[in-house]
Amino acid sequence: MDDTVPFGSPDYLVLAGALLLARGMDFLSTWIATPNLHLEANPIARFLGWRWGLVLNVAICVLLAAWPFPAVVIVTTSLLVAARNFQSAWLMRTMGEHEYRAWLAARLGETRRGLFLGCLAAQAAIPALLGGVLIYFGDPDLIPVGVGFGILFYGVAVLLFTLLSLRRFWRRAA
Repeated sequence: MDDTVPFGSPDYLVLAGALLLARGMDFLSTWIATPNLHLEANPIARFLGWRWGLVLNVAICVLLAAWPFPAVVIVTTSLLVAARNFQSAWLMRTMGEHEYRAWLAARLGETRRGLFLGCLAAQAAIPALLGGVLIYFGDPDLIPVGVGFGILFYGVAVLLFTLLSLRRFWRRAA
């Protein structure tokens, strides 16, 4: 897993292309969902904005394409995040960022916290469990372990960023 590939080699170019595609899909899905980043759950992405976020992501892709293990992890996580974003992006864009947030806040206000948190825990734990199984049985193979970590990190990201958003929501509601 510590192996690297030479800059410009065919393996490097494949990994760079996969990273650029995956990060590009994450960017595109985020832009469709929240063009002004009002609904972006990641505080670092909100702080950087589109221009600096793009610069940072291209730099990450260029650098990590030489290291297959983190490249596979990031590709996996990014594609899963993009798929999750696309699931609701059409609704966010159609309603508008502020209207969607208000609609979601109203739904959260009507739901028991325990029910929501239980569903969130399941939503995060199911892919994390799959990732853990791939990690456990994939050792020492690069692809299954890298995909496993990517899926596991996706589950953690869903839980972490949703809880961050909820914390802001519940503070305003109190």
